[in-house]
Amino acid sequence: MIEVNALEKSFGAIRAVNKVSFTAPDGKITGLLGPNGAGKSTTLRMLYTALKPDGGQALVDGWDIVKETTAVKTNMGVLTHNAGVYERLTARENIAYFGRLNGMSNKELDFRIDELADMLEMTEFIDRRCKGFSQGQKTKTALARALVHKPKNIILDEPTNGLDVMATRGLRQVINNLKDVGHCVLFSSHIMQEVAVLCDEIVIIAHGVVAASGTPDEIRHSTGQDNLEDAFVQAIGTDEGLL
Repeated sequence: MIEVNALEKSFGAIRAVNKVSFTAPDGKITGLLGPNGAGKSTTLRMLYTALKPDGGQALVDGWDIVKETTAVKTNMGVLTHNAGVYERLTARENIAYFGRLNGMSNKELDFRIDELADMLEMTEFIDRRCKGFSQGQKTKTALARALVHKPKNIILDEPTNGLDVMATRGLRQVINNLKDVGHCVLFSSHIMQEVAVLCDEIVIIAHGVVAASGTPDEIRHSTGQDNLEDAFVQAIGTDEGLL
């Protein structure tokens, strides 16, 4: 579970995140939405300890993101937006490198990488160098790196960006499978259809604050809109939110 309480972050005179609070529970997919510049990426970066908050608190399975960063990283897997892979390494070597950073033994890694290759349908390219990979193959490799140490909490920042239809469908199934086995999944996307299909809970951020939160049905009801895209635009108070 990820718990966010009045989280704050400023860059000079710009308040990027202003007392943001929400909870992403285990066994559910929580969508974090917002227009460009709303503060959602800054919020995610604080949660996976890449940025230090100026105020507030966030807990990952009870571990404080500022005071207990090692425990947070151990209990979290992160797929960042446009995550790169080491092109001179094979997919297997990329995954193994991250596994060793998390203290996994060679025996553990051999079993886990084969397990991930089956789950993500990577067997055909698992031992190929990543140079020349398609975007879908790169994303699968980056996702496998994030999952290699079996973290309970998963952060996915626009994971389907640049994927074709079949790769997107496959990734959606993987995300649903993670939810079904009890993981906490915090998911960021600009694609409303994807959010409507995947997310159990939604948190909409605009101008650094939480503009709306709840289930998709609750957000549609509270904004008086029939579809999620219109509800999103209504919640953030502009018709430019999808640009």
